[in-house]
Amino acid sequence: MNSVEPIFRTAEADDVPALVALVESAYRGDSSRDGWTTEADLLDGQRTDPEAVAAVVHDPRAVMLVAETDGALTACCQLEDRGGHAYFGMFAVSPSQQGGGLGRRVLGEAERRAREQWGAAEMRMTVISQREDLIAWYVRRGYTRTGETSPFPYGDERFGLPKRDDLEFELLVKKLS
Repeated sequence: MNSVEPIFRTAEADDVPALVALVESAYRGDSSRDGWTTEADLLDGQRTDPEAVAAVVHDPRAVMLVAETDGALTACCQLEDRGGHAYFGMFAVSPSQQGGGLGRRVLGEAERRAREQWGAAEMRMTVISQREDLIAWYVRRGYTRTGETSPFPYGDERFGLPKRDDLEFELLVKKLS
């Protein structure tokens, strides 16, 4: 675990391959089991791809926030200005860095930027509802479970290959003001 404070910046096009690798390492395959955010028991296949990450990097209403520690890309998240609220997604922390507070710092920086840059009154995100440990982590950071769900995109391999037939997303919300 590294105790050096991360440096935050906005991702650039050259970061896309490293960002894809980071997101994949945090959620899929054996490497993801080194951390606690793995979805390997729920999904196989990919978590994201270069096209999806590049779309965020180039979207004028979005930011891919990057955290670097000792010059290495160690965490990231997607932020989107959705007019009055911000959307938080594609959150990944390198498995070797999980559990030491880096995720909490990235989330705090994302909330600060959404509030200050866009005047967002709240942050919204969707989390696979079967990820109770992850939802509990967000709740401890002030997010509220809404009970509002949306279906998992079964049949669209861009989001992975489900190992279960009951996956869905739950909307979590936090007031930023």
